[in-house]
Amino acid sequence: MKKMLATIVAFIATVSIAFAAVNINTASQAELEKLNGIGPVKAKAIIDYRTKNGPFKTFEDVDKVPGIGPGIMDKIKKDVSLSGPTTGPATAAKAEEKKADAKDAKKEPAKK
Repeated sequence: MKKMLATIVAFIATVSIAFAAVNINTASQAELEKLNGIGPVKAKAIIDYRTKNGPFKTFEDVDKVPGIGPGIMDKIKKDVSLSGPTTGPATAAKAEEKKADAKDAKKEPAKK
């Protein structure tokens, strides 16, 4: 029974990871900015690079974008795909961030 439960949990985790990604070849600037460590300048650089050079063929090709180095590559590798729709953690993280901001705004005391 434990093996079957572990197998089911592993399968669900694998499936959710497979569908949780930003397609770096088709994502808009706003979608790219949802990635950890990617702001407006780096998102624009990614779009400019893929416009000039075509779609990224491997994840390692992203390192060729000006302003993207090993540190950023490590931050985004789990959230980036080269195909499929943009879905997943970046979108969910942004929604959670908005919720947290709304809660913080409610907690601020009123000024006298």
